[in-house]
Amino acid sequence: MALVPFPNKTANPDPYDDALEWRPDTPDVVEGAENAEDVEDAEDSDDAGGKMSFLDHLDELRKRIIRAVIAIAAGFLLACIFIQQIFDFIMRPLQATLPAGGKLVYTEPTEAFVLYIKIAAIAGLLLASPAVFTQLWMFIAPGLYQHEKKMAIPFVALSTIFFVAGAAFSHYIVFPMAWTFFVGFGSDYLAFMPRIEPAFAMYLKLLLAMGLVFQMPTLVLFLARMGVITAGWMVRNLKYAVLIIFIVSAVVTPGGDPMSQTAMAGPMIGLYFISIGLAWLFAKKKRPRDPETVND
Repeated sequence: MALVPFPNKTANPDPYDDALEWRPDTPDVVEGAENAEDVEDAEDSDDAGGKMSFLDHLDELRKRIIRAVIAIAAGFLLACIFIQQIFDFIMRPLQATLPAGGKLVYTEPTEAFVLYIKIAAIAGLLLASPAVFTQLWMFIAPGLYQHEKKMAIPFVALSTIFFVAGAAFSHYIVFPMAWTFFVGFGSDYLAFMPRIEPAFAMYLKLLLAMGLVFQMPTLVLFLARMGVITAGWMVRNLKYAVLIIFIVSAVVTPGGDPMSQTAMAGPMIGLYFISIGLAWLFAKKKRPRDPETVND
């Protein structure tokens, strides 16, 4: 990743300082051009020469946020068309674990209406996730080298796939386990009659948390490609990673119960091992040392 350079304060800058050109009187450049990686680094240096002020960064951030919001709004409107089917899909696991004849209740006049709006909003976010991750990448891209910018399509594809996979894992596994755990406390003295608003709030928090947690392999892959982390470093710090994973799962789990914490920590540990494999496969290759340089 390239840092935005400060403007050159030299009074009379040399025009050849910002570009590499083949000239007979520059043998170092000729020798460097024989190595493909050196040529790539030279191109990266040229590409990273663009300068953006702080206000330019803010303007770029504003532009990307507006476009992401427009994409989410379009997804929201599309979800409103199929809201009843989406509502049935989400409510089915909640209803299935209740006692026979049990139903979710609402006590405020606007509670059910607001629930439909929230469901359409989260469905719109899932539908717009490719566009949202694209805008995120386009905001980051100006600070990257040329060969790092080529990773745009893998970044958007993997981010979208893993986010949807995390949401599906929460819907089919994590939330039913946590919901069943809480329903199990009903007895002859206690009747479980959940309100729809806190029940859906729990569902939504788990869904977003798992969607973000499943971004771990994508993040590790790109950090490994840029040489920030390595598979060996991740293996050496495995015990600390497991400790942090359980702490994070305890924090982000809305109910705080051991079932949902374990259901969240388990896949996080599995994703960590997958990330180690990705870091090993896509690690930044080290250049072989020049024998002549070693002898010198």
